[in-house]
Amino acid sequence: MSIHMKRSLLAGVFVALALCIVVLVSGTHRGASLPEVTIGGPFSLVDGAGKTVSDRDFRGKFLLMYFGYTHCPDVCPTTLGAMAEAMDKLPPADRGRVVPVFITVDPQRDTPSVIGTYVRAFGPEFVGLTGSTAAIGKAEREYRVYAQKHALDQGDYAMDHSSVIYVIRPDGQFVAVLDDQMPPAKMAQALVKLGV
Repeated sequence: MSIHMKRSLLAGVFVALALCIVVLVSGTHRGASLPEVTIGGPFSLVDGAGKTVSDRDFRGKFLLMYFGYTHCPDVCPTTLGAMAEAMDKLPPADRGRVVPVFITVDPQRDTPSVIGTYVRAFGPEFVGLTGSTAAIGKAEREYRVYAQKHALDQGDYAMDHSSVIYVIRPDGQFVAVLDDQMPPAKMAQALVKLGV
């Protein structure tokens, strides 16, 4: 396992634990003095065709959302591949109700054309989103995403990032986090249980 994959998995574990704590705290202490922490929120980003897309453009669909980057050597393509397989395992009538969305954490390199080409390799239903550093940072904060650049040899860099899959309901509300290591068949079953 590469160092990058280990770092991404560790970051994913920390984010998953944090999200579990958020869900437990907000569900267990309703009415208590603890503040309720939300996951998800509005965003305005750019798709592979260069068109501005907001969270409102996806209303009426379930989103299977993942944050990563196109230069990612292992975790991102593996997770997107699993998402593509899960889509194939959904009942045919339900596939059109789910949009897999890949949001970059590396807007410096992931231009609209780069991310558009990248997601097409996983299926025509995939949507890739990028944007300005500020717009991507806002989306990361909304979804409690960890992303940090770290230097590599010869002036290159990689991105350490959390690695979880967010499920967003058709009304735009966060409903669940799926483990990026979940087998595609179980991922499809989880989506059906969530109402897809």
